[in-house]
Amino acid sequence: MLLAASASHAQPLATADASASADYLAARIRWHTELAAFAKADQERPPAEDGVLFVGSSTIRFWTRLAQDFPQLPVVINRGFGGSTMADCSYFARELVVRYKPRHVLVYAGDNDLAEGHTPLQVLENFARFANAVRAELPNTRISYISIKPSPSREKLLPQMRETNDIIAAYLRRLPNSEYIDVYAPMLGIDGRPRAELFRGDMLHLNDEGYRLWRSIIGAHLPAAELAAAP
Repeated sequence: MLLAASASHAQPLATADASASADYLAARIRWHTELAAFAKADQERPPAEDGVLFVGSSTIRFWTRLAQDFPQLPVVINRGFGGSTMADCSYFARELVVRYKPRHVLVYAGDNDLAEGHTPLQVLENFARFANAVRAELPNTRISYISIKPSPSREKLLPQMRETNDIIAAYLRRLPNSEYIDVYAPMLGIDGRPRAELFRGDMLHLNDEGYRLWRSIIGAHLPAAELAAAP
């Protein structure tokens, strides 16, 4: 009876593992060019350890002045890859985060997931996988989640964005040495709608004014110990 019960549970588990493996391989094929570019950059100029790493979708990738915006930090690493999802970040947590041994990782992802039809709970599950993958090898690394931003072009998804932000914030309240950074509320106008002046013409990606707002919000959340570590 025990053997039969074990076998009945093993089959769904094996199916889930196979599915996860297939999804990972598909993601590797999709992001082959971006991953290869990161590997080449590391060969040419390996980033120092113990830095502050930003990872996520195009909002991070397009933050080309990230290091200049936080000059007080000892090392700033940008590992954003446009169009990526929270699931993608979880697949490549070791390659895009763990290998650099950062003291602090900030992740922005989730709105592409919702745009593709994933649920807030699925985004949370993928963020939990990402956080677990980082903590498994870097137990002392701080993890910050930058909330999903309210883009005018995706205004119809605002309810799902709020739900996703809320459940991830609740999850982080129970995760030691972690933090939820709210950019959602400051990016809404008094009418409760996304502030269009913070976005490029596509009403999806941030313009300079949007990044200045993010710099002020995120800078206030960087621990003083990180700022003091700068030479």
